[in-house]
Amino acid sequence: SFSIYHPLPPSNMLSSRLSLLSRRVRLAPSRFMSASPEVVPDAPASAHAQLPYVAPLREMNFVLNEVHNAPEHYQKLGFEDCTPDFLDAINSECAKFAQEQIAPLYSSGDAEGCTYQPNTDVTTPAGYKEAYKNFSEGGWNGLTVPEEWGGQGMPLSMGVVKSEIIGAANWSWAMYPGLSMGAMNTLLLHADDQQKQTYLTKLASGEWSGTMCLTEPHCGTDLGQVATRAEPNGDGSYAVTGTKVYISGGEHDLAENIVHIVLARLPGAPAGTKGISLFLVPKYVPGEDGELNEESTKAKNVTCVGIETKMGIKSSATCVMGFENSKGWLIGEENDGLEQMFTFMNTARLGTAMQGVCHMERAYQGALPWAVDRASMRSLSGKKYPDDVADKIIVHPDVRKNLLTIKALCEGGRSMIYDAALKADGMIADDEAAREKCEEELGLHTPTLKAFLTELGVEATSLGMQVYGGAGYIKDYGMEQIMRDARISTLYEGTTGVQALDLIGRKILLDKGKELSKQVKLQISEAARIGTSQTARNHGLLGHSVEIGKLSAQWATTAARVTMGAASDRDIVGTASTDYLMFSGYLSCGYQWLKMMEAAGKALDADPNMQEADRAFYESKLETGRFYFDRLLPKAYMHRDLCLKNPKSIMSMSLEGWDLATTLPSDSGNAYAGHKAE
Repeated sequence: SFSIYHPLPPSNMLSSRLSLLSRRVRLAPSRFMSASPEVVPDAPASAHAQLPYVAPLREMNFVLNEVHNAPEHYQKLGFEDCTPDFLDAINSECAKFAQEQIAPLYSSGDAEGCTYQPNTDVTTPAGYKEAYKNFSEGGWNGLTVPEEWGGQGMPLSMGVVKSEIIGAANWSWAMYPGLSMGAMNTLLLHADDQQKQTYLTKLASGEWSGTMCLTEPHCGTDLGQVATRAEPNGDGSYAVTGTKVYISGGEHDLAENIVHIVLARLPGAPAGTKGISLFLVPKYVPGEDGELNEESTKAKNVTCVGIETKMGIKSSATCVMGFENSKGWLIGEENDGLEQMFTFMNTARLGTAMQGVCHMERAYQGALPWAVDRASMRSLSGKKYPDDVADKIIVHPDVRKNLLTIKALCEGGRSMIYDAALKADGMIADDEAAREKCEEELGLHTPTLKAFLTELGVEATSLGMQVYGGAGYIKDYGMEQIMRDARISTLYEGTTGVQALDLIGRKILLDKGKELSKQVKLQISEAARIGTSQTARNHGLLGHSVEIGKLSAQWATTAARVTMGAASDRDIVGTASTDYLMFSGYLSCGYQWLKMMEAAGKALDADPNMQEADRAFYESKLETGRFYFDRLLPKAYMHRDLCLKNPKSIMSMSLEGWDLATTLPSDSGNAYAGHKAE
């Protein structure tokens, strides 16, 4: 039940299936399989262990096809050829690429990191450039971009599934094409046709990459303080001047050009967030034909001032970008930049939520083999390996609890994200009303997905290290890198506290609970349907259904009680917000587990004579679900109760009660020291 990973089909079988399927859709197999891919050079030797990675395709297919019925969803959207066989073929080929070309670069990339060159270039670790070239030639960058702009025209949700496979194999590498995905979605929805023809097509091919440039040295989350300015040049372009920091993929050697999506202020713009506009600013300005030439590449239009030295994701270049009269073009309407940027942010936050699941998966795949191989002490209930000097540590309750926690959170989190990703397919609908409805629905879930899954991603990586004991702390075994890489996920794209305020403030209180009420009604209805089914009677799901129904109702009433408390003390919104978000997360994950248990039970009932491996798979779903309801869902009640505590114990201490003698050193060494916002 713990070991769920199945080997991939032979490559020639995948090629044949994909070739057959490509005749039924508008895809050429060569777009996904480079006939003669550039050889990725051997990674340099390092002190890091190279933990193996195998994409959990059986798990992914179960969630897509049996829990969320993605093929039927795609049929309704007009993607008639997105059958289970087609989805499996695409995901299998992506897994093959990830396992063979980028997973082997995971530890060596961390050891080598990125290098800032005297000429302001940035070089990535050995093998990264070749892997990116093969990725682009395979058509993966443009998988979900419409065909008219050079893509494959697949649903957005297929890109989310792709991002799990690539991200779990090597998150740092995956950030480069991942940022391009957000830029492409922004241009797709807000850019004019000329901008799309020049830039979107190049992003889709992977020839150029993209970034998002929001944060400045003096402001991160509070974008109302953005000081970067954009002055009209008189020819339809703008001169953009300012400094942006913490820009992932701001400079690198993977693509020939980098397209920066930049927030800046026009002359006379209103103060605060109402005066922010969105601009497209390329590293190199293409010629009139939309191509780079010798003249356009003589000088950079945007310069990397430096790169950060970080705790983790070391092979992802985190840059300080200098804009000095950099030529750019307005995207969409003036002073509408923040709303447009939310397109990018929703994509980025969903992607960051996936980072939590990716690191859970990596931690599980690293910890499980150790637990079944490592021998230490004897089982409390008697010898389990009597011929050995000690029992394998997987027989010990605490080790099993750690592994089951990672497994339950990873699989529940995957289902949460896939559910949201299928909803996000409506973001590119032609009908504006349909897009707005989709964004409102997705908006309720995005903060919880991003914050809950990344917080528990960090927890899961810690538990994975714990399974190793002291060895987990040592670089030689590879587990500590997963935790270092995971730690950033709770910070960028809005910290957990910021996401929590967004959830309870903007998405619930300002919305007057409308979307929340819809979701609560849906969950209560689904829980009742499952609880009264024959499947529930056969597999003991009634109690779990009742619990999800009751907690869903309390999800709404708790929000109402916080709102009532805020009438007399507004600080209660801030003191309750993170606990409310975690309450939402544990409940949402439990709701997904109820649906997964139903799907597993249905499969077992439908085929009593199924193969033993399939039976073990479905039974492990029921067992893991019971563990979640018994050991993890109770945390929802704790967070629910903490939401309603009086804010005074947090807010009453005066500043004199804190140690104000402690200050930052003057030479704290940040990469943008001395660079002031314009």
